[in-house]
Amino acid sequence: MSYLWLHQYRVHLQVTEVILRILAIIYLFQSDMESTAVNTWLLIVLPFPIIGTLLLAYTKLDLGYRGMKGAIQSNIDRSSGILKQDEQALEELKQRHTSNYNLVQYLENVNGHFPVYRHTKTTYFPSGEAKFEEMKKQLLKAEKYIFLEYFIIDEGDMWGEILAILKQKVQEGVEVRVMYDGMIEFSTLSFDYKKRLEKIGIQSRVFASVTPFLSTYYNYRDHRKILLIDGKVAFTGGVNLADEYINKIKRFGYWKDTALMVEGPAVDTFLVLFLQMWTYSNERLDVTPYMVEHEAFDTPGFVVPYGDIPLDKDKVGENVYIDILNHARDFVHIMTPYLILDGELLHALKFAAERGVDVSIIMPGIPDKSTVYYLAKTYYPTLLESGVKIYEYTPGFVHAKVFVSDNSRATVGTINLDYRSLYHHFECATYLYRTDSVLAIEEDFQATKAKCHQVTVADVENLPFYQKALGLLAKLVAPLM
Repeated sequence: MSYLWLHQYRVHLQVTEVILRILAIIYLFQSDMESTAVNTWLLIVLPFPIIGTLLLAYTKLDLGYRGMKGAIQSNIDRSSGILKQDEQALEELKQRHTSNYNLVQYLENVNGHFPVYRHTKTTYFPSGEAKFEEMKKQLLKAEKYIFLEYFIIDEGDMWGEILAILKQKVQEGVEVRVMYDGMIEFSTLSFDYKKRLEKIGIQSRVFASVTPFLSTYYNYRDHRKILLIDGKVAFTGGVNLADEYINKIKRFGYWKDTALMVEGPAVDTFLVLFLQMWTYSNERLDVTPYMVEHEAFDTPGFVVPYGDIPLDKDKVGENVYIDILNHARDFVHIMTPYLILDGELLHALKFAAERGVDVSIIMPGIPDKSTVYYLAKTYYPTLLESGVKIYEYTPGFVHAKVFVSDNSRATVGTINLDYRSLYHHFECATYLYRTDSVLAIEEDFQATKAKCHQVTVADVENLPFYQKALGLLAKLVAPLM
């Protein structure tokens, strides 16, 4: 009986499937979606048209986040005139190096408007421990305000010491704000943690609290790491506020990370980035009370802090990486925890190596996510064939997000080489040209490489079958990972 009932609707079901396939295919090929992502969706939609089309619609409708996207974009629009471009710095850069001038022009013109600065001091930290020690010193100097925006905060020794300083500063009359991503309410902090912070006088906000099934909650995460102190000092980089980042606990061997401290005029960009996110749903964005007259440091080079958002078509983080690769003459040295590449970035890496540039990538020796690690290895054969050198960090896990090229250019920030960072998350980084810290970054790369195993073609060929199989299966849905 049930069979007969289902059989009479079979034709209707088949027609529906055909219509949904056609509609999904038309949408995918008319969209500006990256080609690898289009192929992934086709693999889902063609064999499973009903489920696949519904899933595609679910992810593209941005359920639960349309209001947030509009509010943040409105904040960006309202703050577009706050950061002033130093025209003299721009002209000096134009006279010195055309390709850097063009990149800086791009960063100044993208959604967000990120100017180039001179007279800014940058300090590079080759580990979470080094950042933590300097961070505590700077926090203790705070007189007016402390703003923190972090993807992960976890209770433990690191956060415990920071929180003790924040409590002390609140009692001294310092304004303290803490913002963290809503995903960690499911992992490291309790749902009432915001109220717990407010009870001790710390203003707190959760960015985009997760509502599973009612929103595409895996996208639009705030992956930034920003600490601001009195408008004078800013920190960024890969280091979150949890014990594994300073090796107080061991999760995946030694945790290798990096960070950058910025002092001087460039801090203003981090202030605007922070307040754009803090005020998106609660209050009017007002940067003026928190801006200060900056000390003009007698330091060489140019500094451009920048943000990347998943609300527009500008792939700022990826475009900076590709620009560095395309204009390198001698080398591009990279540290990244993940390697999930779209066609453009893969081509840029290979083409740079094929031009004779030393393209070297340091990857983790001990991964934090096995399937993602096996997926990364599927890119190894084509990269090695083009001359890209790949190293795996024997002592443990690399969480750094660093590019350095020709002892002149570098970027340090939060942007991984994967789809989540490049397309779906709020990110930030700092582009450096001819600053002293560029040389420090290259020194750190070489010191880290000395602890690595260089991957060979034989290593890839001898991987266990299950790792190759899992990697290839994961690659089919790589843009969704």
